[in-house]
Amino acid sequence: MNLVFSRKNGSPLPKSSLFNAFERKLKQAGLPKIPIHAFRNTHTVLLLESEASMKYVQGQLGHKSIRVTSDIYSHISKKIDLDSMNKYKEYIYKIME
Repeated sequence: MNLVFSRKNGSPLPKSSLFNAFERKLKQAGLPKIPIHAFRNTHTVLLLESEASMKYVQGQLGHKSIRVTSDIYSHISKKIDLDSMNKYKEYIYKIME
């Protein structure tokens, strides 16, 4: 079934088990409560900041359309914005020479 988390026998792990275990680990580590989905968002932003292609990110997330990936994540990082502005600036300087 290509599951990320499963029981030892391979059957699906109930969401409540995963969420409860996650909350216990956060508490043990002295960290504030955060939604588990935040890891997916963080992973995605780091992929994009590392200049992974949007097509690759789409595949990693399992979105059927690259537009979904782009609409949700392309605006989310100040680093991506700054890098894009700097690349544009460098490009303009080169063509103006």
